Amino acid sequence: MAERTVDSAAPARGAARPVVQAEAALVRHYRRLVRLAYVALPAGRDRHSRVLAAHTAVQRALPSRWTRRPEPATGDEDPVYAALRLRVLRDGLRPRPARRLLAPRVWGLRLFTPHGGEQDAALEQALAALDAPARAAFALRVVEGLTAPEAAEVLRQAGVEQAERALDAAAGVGAASGIGAAAEPDLSAFDPCAVRVQPTDLLSRRRMLTAVLLVGVLGLTTTTAVLSGTATGTGTAPVASTTGPAPAPPVGAAAGPARLVRVPADLWQHTARIDFTAWPARGDRREDAALLGRATTAWERPGPQTRAEPGTDTAPPIAPPRLLYAGTVDGVAVVLLYDGQRLARYTEGRDGGLDLARADDSDVTTAGAVALLRRGTSVRYLLAPWVEAAETRRIDRPETPARPLDHPDGLTPATPGGVLTDCRGATVLQLRSSPVVAEKHAFLLADLGGLVPAHLTYTPPPDHSQPARAPREATGPDALQAWARAGCAAPDGTPGVKQLNLWAFAVQPLPQNAGSASWVCLRADRWTGEGSAATAVLLPAAQGPQRTGGGPGRSCSRFEQDTVGWAWWRSPQGTEFLLAAGSRRVTRLTVKGPDWSADRPVPDHTLAVERPARANVQVEGVLDGGTRIGPQH
Repeated sequence: MAERTVDSAAPARGAARPVVQAEAALVRHYRRLVRLAYVALPAGRDRHSRVLAAHTAVQRALPSRWTRRPEPATGDEDPVYAALRLRVLRDGLRPRPARRLLAPRVWGLRLFTPHGGEQDAALEQALAALDAPARAAFALRVVEGLTAPEAAEVLRQAGVEQAERALDAAAGVGAASGIGAAAEPDLSAFDPCAVRVQPTDLLSRRRMLTAVLLVGVLGLTTTTAVLSGTATGTGTAPVASTTGPAPAPPVGAAAGPARLVRVPADLWQHTARIDFTAWPARGDRREDAALLGRATTAWERPGPQTRAEPGTDTAPPIAPPRLLYAGTVDGVAVVLLYDGQRLARYTEGRDGGLDLARADDSDVTTAGAVALLRRGTSVRYLLAPWVEAAETRRIDRPETPARPLDHPDGLTPATPGGVLTDCRGATVLQLRSSPVVAEKHAFLLADLGGLVPAHLTYTPPPDHSQPARAPREATGPDALQAWARAGCAAPDGTPGVKQLNLWAFAVQPLPQNAGSASWVCLRADRWTGEGSAATAVLLPAAQGPQRTGGGPGRSCSRFEQDTVGWAWWRSPQGTEFLLAAGSRRVTRLTVKGPDWSADRPVPDHTLAVERPARANVQVEGVLDGGTRIGPQH
């Protein structure tokens, strides 16, 4: 709650003092009030208009005069702030706010609140389905942190007759979105004071300005002629004539091929930003205005044929899109666009439509290829302009040499795909960057059924005398062998995965001279920032990896580098063993069974316990600092 700053019992010093106090409170709590207004406003309107409307509602809340002092607020709240909040809510509850001459205006720019994740998108959709009182109730409970009785009282003061009903509807939204009123919610995607700025339609603005100036000149000419005719008494009506075509009408924020951004073909050779923004426009139909118009209209007006990968917003482009490709591929018209956040692939035909995928924060590898056309299990890729050489290889055949892949103008022939996680042997891309970008740089990309293939990386076993190693490209012999054996244990093989890393965190000598086992942790990171991990053990005679645990979170990432795994193993002689292993900071492993336990220091970070039969057990690792960790679930 806000800190009390006004003594309500103090006498007023002149008529202007309450207004001065109101202005000070509004400035002090401006961001809080604007966020409250933004959440309470209809979520169905576009973000630019909603941002301006939120600022307008707060700025309009400043009274021109207060004839009496605000009533005392609940608890320790500043009564002046509480009165301003009430005025903001009343404004948001109006069905049709009046036109406001003093409302903030922005010319030539579009404002957007920060892009959120899946939870924020779900909250936006839920708020859009509520009526105004319920949105106001949600704002009071979540943004202001008021209790239900306090929020009900404020709603009644704002003119809501059924305050309890509005609170019940708001509580349903909070529960469905995973946001509790008592918690500290992350509403960064609902902050109109932390906005991103993009230009509007520059060409349309120019045309509009030309049209306005032309109309102004004609109006001035007509007025002058009329006045002249009236003054001379001739009564002759003035006639205005122009030559040339009429100015084109304004187009939408992202519609029209004229708005598409095209970069020079060699931009990638001269910029330090190597991502999708450096892709030039390619394809034999990049000048086909009709095709480009259909593609941009499909993005501007999402419909039933709009498909989005998980965590991808289906809203119109946030900036003038870049044209990356327009052409006919195997008889299908394809257009590829990019607005700085998302890729949009437009295809025509029976199964055509618009496919959207997150592609922000890409780099030389994650922007290395796009699935341009998919037919069954075959894919035709469009490669980045900096890809000098391309090959394909079976992930399950590391000893087999990669096969060269032609890619004239970046377009590959139909290439076998395959799901990486089904253990049947997917075909992956092996690309090599031009020396202009990176010398001797090759990397692997795996198709997961989406627009952008996942980048495969590898972290080798730890050198216990050195700090933890960083992921590297998965093109070396050890990396290829590891991916061949463990790739199908990856925790996530669905569209929207940005990177898959395989980390070999321990190597364990097996009892009875049965060879050695490798312990790996596979991590999948999505474009949305979410991720998951899975541990697995690779045994000498196993046909595939034996998965030992996993789940969502940041395990096995650079933010959480400690892990433990365990598995049952039967030796070639038929003896049952419980195997356990930990990462480099695990110094002790403990195992608890139904009627037995083992607790040992593990200099090599591994443990093998012989048992006559398998049973439910609990395994823990003790780090060098004394912290206990358990396996992933």
